[in-house]
Amino acid sequence: MSKVTQIAHPLILHKLAFIRDKNTGSKDFRELVEEVAMLMAYEVTRDLQMEDVDIETPICIAKCKMLAGKKVAIVPILRAGLGMVDGMLKLIPAAKVGHIGLYRDEVTLKPVEYFCKLPQDIGERDVIVTDPMLATGGSAVDAIALLKKKGAINIRLMCLIAAPEGIKAVMNAHPDVDIYTAAIDDHLNEKGYIVPGLGDAGDRLFGTK
Repeated sequence: MSKVTQIAHPLILHKLAFIRDKNTGSKDFRELVEEVAMLMAYEVTRDLQMEDVDIETPICIAKCKMLAGKKVAIVPILRAGLGMVDGMLKLIPAAKVGHIGLYRDEVTLKPVEYFCKLPQDIGERDVIVTDPMLATGGSAVDAIALLKKKGAINIRLMCLIAAPEGIKAVMNAHPDVDIYTAAIDDHLNEKGYIVPGLGDAGDRLFGTK
C-alpha cells in the first residue's frame, strides 16, 4: 500500500508560507519552489540503494558509501512540475529528466495528455514525478499510468501541497507509489482548487493567468 510522507521540516514550512502568500511575485515564487524541492529531495531520496566502495584519502584507504543500483529520473508534469526540477538537479545532477504534458479540462476536470518524452531506460531508473499541487489527483494518476505503460517500475510522487481527495485517488489507482508532500491541506473547492492552497501554481511560476 502507498505510503504518504509529510515532510514538515521547519525550513520547508517557513518557505511554504511565502509560497502561499498571494503577494509573492513570480521571481520569488520560482526561487522558493526550487528551494523547497531541493530540501524535500533529501527525504524523497532517503532510501536510495547504497554500495560500499574503497576511497583513497590523503591519509589512507577509507570504506565509504556511494549510490548504487538504479539511477534516478525526474519527470515533471508540465507545466508546473518544471518549477521543482532545478532544485532537485542541484542534489542529483546525474539524473535524467523526462516530461509529461497534461492539462485539466475546465469542464470535466479530467486530465488530457498532450506530450510525453522519457529517457529510453526509464524502466531501469528510480522515477520521481514532480507536481507542486496534488488536487483531484487526476493528472498524477494518468501520468503514473503513462509511466508504467512506458516501462517504469519504481515510481514515487513528490508535491508541495496535497488535498485528501488527491491522495486518496493516487493511493487507489497506484497503491505501489509512495507520495511525498510538504503539506496536506483541508479540501478541494467546487472548482477543484486546493483550500487553502496557493492558487494556480503554473500561473504563479510563469506569470500567466
